[in-house]
This record gives sequence, C-alpha cells and structure tokens, in this order.
Amino acid sequence: MSSPESSVRPERSSSRAASGPVVAVTGAATGVGRLLALRLVESGQVKKVVAIDERRGDVPGATWRVLDVRDPVIAERLRGVDVVVHLGLDLDLESDPKARTAFNVRGTQTVLTAAAAAGVRRVVLCTSAMVYGAEPDNDIPLAEDAPLRATAEASFVGDLLEIERLGKRAPRAHPGLNVTILRPAVLVGGTDTALTRYFESPRLLVVAGSRPCWQFCHVDDLVTALEYAVLEKVDGEMAVGCDGWLEQEEVEELSGIRRMELPPAIALGAASRLHRLGLTPSPAGDLTYTMHPWVVSGSRLHEAGWRPHWTNEEVLAELLEEVAGRNSVVGRRLGRKDAATLGAAGATVALVGTAAMVRRVRKRRGL
Repeated sequence: MSSPESSVRPERSSSRAASGPVVAVTGAATGVGRLLALRLVESGQVKKVVAIDERRGDVPGATWRVLDVRDPVIAERLRGVDVVVHLGLDLDLESDPKARTAFNVRGTQTVLTAAAAAGVRRVVLCTSAMVYGAEPDNDIPLAEDAPLRATAEASFVGDLLEIERLGKRAPRAHPGLNVTILRPAVLVGGTDTALTRYFESPRLLVVAGSRPCWQFCHVDDLVTALEYAVLEKVDGEMAVGCDGWLEQEEVEELSGIRRMELPPAIALGAASRLHRLGLTPSPAGDLTYTMHPWVVSGSRLHEAGWRPHWTNEEVLAELLEEVAGRNSVVGRRLGRKDAATLGAAGATVALVGTAAMVRRVRKRRGL
C-alpha cells in the first residue's frame, strides 16, 4: 500500500496471547502494513506477528522476514502462519506502470500460492472500492455484492481487478484456503493517490452534468477492519469507509475551494492527452471517479459489529491539512514557482490549453 503514517492505537494492550492466530503481514515496513503490524503486536488475541518486507521496519515485537514477496522462498517463511495479510503492493503514482503491475500481480500470485503450500488457512487482500467502477447509474450506496464494473483505465484499477480475480480463484485451486477481500473508499492518512491529489488543486475540477459523491476511509479505520478479518470476524468481500457521503457542494463548502467547471469533452480529452504526453501521472479514467458516485454501504462489517471512528467531514479536514502547501493539477504536482506563476486557476487553464494546442499541431501535421 501507500505510506500513511497515522497513529492508530489498539483498543487494549496486553502481553502476547498464549493462543490465537499467528499472523504474517507483507509490506510491514511502511504504510498500512506497518500500522496493522503495530496493532496486532499489541493485540491480546494474536499469538505472533511475522512482518515481511524488502527491508526491516520499526515494529518492535514482530518477527522479521526480509525478502521480496515475489520470491518463492516466502513459502518457507510462512510455515506455521495461520493468516496472511498481503499489503506488499506498489501503489506509487510515479512508478513505471508496467513494472508496477508486474510487481503487484506476481507478488499476489506468489503470496497466494505460497500460503496454500505452507498450510495457511486465510489470506486477507486489500484492494479498493474503485473496483465497483464510477458510473452515473450506480446505486447510492452500492451493496457489497454489486457487480465490479470498473475498467483498467484508472490508476492501479487494472492491478486491483487482477488481484481480486486471483483472490477469488485461489480457494478453487487450493481447497481449504479462505481469501477475504477488503475494499476501502478514498483512503486518507498519509496517502498519495490521484484522488487525494484532487484536493491539492487550486480549483476543484468539476465536469459539467456530473454528480460527484465523496466517501472517505481513514487508515485508522482500515486497520481496525483488517483486524476484524484477521480474527475471522468477517468473511468474503467487504467495503470499508465512513458512514454516508458528501455531495460536491458540501465538499466545496467545507474545503473553501471553489470549483472550475468544464464540459465533459474538454475535461476528459485534456486529461487523456496530457497523460499520453507524459505530463500527468493520472490517466483520464481517474477523472470518472470525481464525476460519478461509487459510495459503498459497508454493511457486512457493520453486521459484524465494526464501526468507523472517523466521519467524512473529519477525514476531509485531515486531508486538507495534509495537502496544504502542495499544488497539483490533473494529478501533476507543480513546484511552488510554477504554481505562483500560473495563479489559482491558471494552472488548469494552461494544461487544458496545452492539450488543445497539441491536438491542433497534430492535425496540421496529419498525425
């Protein structure tokens, strides 16, 4: 996962449990993996925590296994483990997309196969509610068994869909292996994604005629939901997020950031061309998640007794505090000098104008 540095705390701290599952966490050196490992180490319901990453992290009390999750030797490192939480993913916007996909898919394949070979009974995967897709006719909220209508046109979504496919296939290939999948809404808490960068813009880009609905998930709440999965309090596929959602007008009022409204053809066309030119890390597909609703109910976790500690309003406030001083347009980070030169709305206009200019030049050249 990305690298949030939050302050999630266990509900209770006690000495190591004599019974309970032995849990391995991949990606344990940073981000959500580190936060989960810290929580599980302090849990009175977990016997042992095995932390796996390419480098050793600062999780006192965990047993470290330093290796690449794509290395088949991981099967030996998982001997005696009951539950694996696979969070060792590359979700860096600046990573090479092909290398990132190869790492994410191969890593997940290897972990699932190794877990089955080692006799692990449960693997917990974490993807995103983005896999449902952002569509104008989506129910609000979406049920957890709603069809996955996303395509691979947005950042990481192709990887996440493939990870889900691998996760669902694994129990058929390896009877006795349970795979649980969590799908968080817009994740906030030290994260850097195309959707958090949306709030780094001097104006909130709104596509005319769209109906954005914003639902967030704080990393603290994701960690407690993952703990529920580790302790087998929940099963199957489930969504994680704050209760309810915010309309675009509410987001603008709470943030104090005004909108810049553009026609769909201009907004989507510009985003697509800028990405093809390498000017922005975000493909045009990311923009649809700021246009159409993809709010989730989280009913399965709620039925198990889990509740989010954060509200959408609180998470938005934390996000705005985190991104203060940063400047992004269509997912592209701008330096202070660039932002100051272009002005509040000028950056967006300049990038859209650049795309239009490139299109005119290509037409003249017959490209």
